[in-house]
Amino acid sequence: MLRSVVCIGLSLLAVVSAQSPFQKYTITAPGISASFIPYGARLTNLVVNDKNGSPQDVALGYDDGAQYLVDTETVHTYFGPIVGRYANRIKNGTFTVKGVTSHVPENEHHGADTLHGGFVGYDQRNWTVVSANATSITFSLLDEAFEGFPGNIITYATYTVSPNRWTSRLVSIPLDEPTPIMLANHVYWNLGAFVNSEATTILTNTLHMPYSARTISIDAIEVPTGGLETVAGTPLDFTSPKQIGQDIANAHQCGFNCTGYDNSFILDRPRYAAPEATDSSVLTLASDVTGIRMDVRTNQQNLQVYTCNNMNGSIPVKASQQHGSTRKFVPKYGCIVIETQQWIDGINYPEWGQDQYQIYTVDSEPAVMFAQYDFSIVKS
Repeated sequence: MLRSVVCIGLSLLAVVSAQSPFQKYTITAPGISASFIPYGARLTNLVVNDKNGSPQDVALGYDDGAQYLVDTETVHTYFGPIVGRYANRIKNGTFTVKGVTSHVPENEHHGADTLHGGFVGYDQRNWTVVSANATSITFSLLDEAFEGFPGNIITYATYTVSPNRWTSRLVSIPLDEPTPIMLANHVYWNLGAFVNSEATTILTNTLHMPYSARTISIDAIEVPTGGLETVAGTPLDFTSPKQIGQDIANAHQCGFNCTGYDNSFILDRPRYAAPEATDSSVLTLASDVTGIRMDVRTNQQNLQVYTCNNMNGSIPVKASQQHGSTRKFVPKYGCIVIETQQWIDGINYPEWGQDQYQIYTVDSEPAVMFAQYDFSIVKS
């Protein structure tokens, strides 16, 4: 029997079942282990081996699962969950689907836009564990028109590990009305795992996005303007590998008074490749300290990349990431978020041709977000 619980704070609403929302489930395969909790169908730990064969936890978060609730009610970092029903930002919290205009809560910038689904997004929902074994776990969530989005949908999130690989598959099925759907995993990465002072930030990490020659233009509050820009000759150009810190001092296209990256990179796959092809890595990230390399494949057509510009050293790293006798905290540029998703706010720009990838009906295919993360060691 489900019961609704209203929590004071940021209007936190959770649906609680017999399962603890903070119970940790761990799946393992050779060279990798990953842990999750039902609260937000959230990744809490991802452990892979470094160049010395030592296990390193490369995902940020908290040791105590209940701390994610405290986070939601205070700083609201979105450490590790699924974000939705519609990830990223919606201008004015308003959109029109099949001639019907909807308005959802504007939870950011004093009511100027909706971020990650509204005040109580998927990250704050207690998902149900419907299946689990040694290498895979599946969560489900019935969204009964949460936050005023049109119609009911059911989503299944299946996480699987195989040797040195984590795969995320998010499948959403509309049950009645046409609706926008765009989900993403919101994991904060540090492949250096805070093993020493150099690995405290991601500035020396090498980032390569070979198919991201364009970005979506944003305004001072990071809402799309409708424009598209090329990255050539700008700090946003990662079409060839370079260290994240190489041009970051000159990277100011991430909102008002911002230095760093928080940008929406379009994936223009190679000629003759399908728009949703998953056979090529669209992003490679590597730490020069641990030697850990991560290659990302996805069926999505956009990558939101955020270099933790707003971290300020107030959040401690997990016990598994504490190396040495001095307690460490997450500093500015201490992590990177990579959201695999479609073009942000595409529902408000039909000229982009994104409707088929963002608007779903009872007669359409389900919305599927596929992302795969392969871990290896940088060849010396």
